[in-house]
Amino acid sequence: MSYRLGAPVHTDHLIKKSRFIGCVQTVRDRAEAVAVVDALRLAHPGAAHVCWALMAGGQSAANDDGEPSGTAGRPMLEVLRHQDLEGVLATVVRYFGGVKLGAGGLVRAYTDAIAQACAVAEKIPHTATSTATWQVSYAHEGAVRRLAQANGATLSVAHDHETVSVTITAPTQDMAQWHHDLRDITAGQAQCLSAPLVDA
Repeated sequence: MSYRLGAPVHTDHLIKKSRFIGCVQTVRDRAEAVAVVDALRLAHPGAAHVCWALMAGGQSAANDDGEPSGTAGRPMLEVLRHQDLEGVLATVVRYFGGVKLGAGGLVRAYTDAIAQACAVAEKIPHTATSTATWQVSYAHEGAVRRLAQANGATLSVAHDHETVSVTITAPTQDMAQWHHDLRDITAGQAQCLSAPLVDA
């Protein structure tokens, strides 16, 4: 089970005169995450670093933005993984206060900024879904509709002269079973027209 966030959550910490402004928020993909980070850089022109970590669409990313390698982005990413979060961006804006924290101090500061935000954030259970399209005969359309209804899947149908294209959206973990069931109820005639497209 993975989780998505409700509203964005912010933290603000002062550690040895350096200010760490943390945030966790929902994003759809890397492009949206980069846009958020770019906006933060514009909003905080005096900041020394804008570090970030991303878990979205089954992909992950971490950026130290000039901090020593592995002291910012990756610790933030580990917090997101530990929380089983999906579709989330973690950012920390750092204003340098003149006192160096050392590698261990930086890891703790960036980890704490995101961990504390996650601790109070609303986490909404999320089930990843996939969408795939099969071609079946008119004779099998009714059986496919009944199967989709019985399993709570979303079904859309398109007709042409001789066949029916059925597009099914269901939990990703069930897609292999869908392929088996459609082949079964159509006596092996169902043809998969598209590989499942995951909507994490």
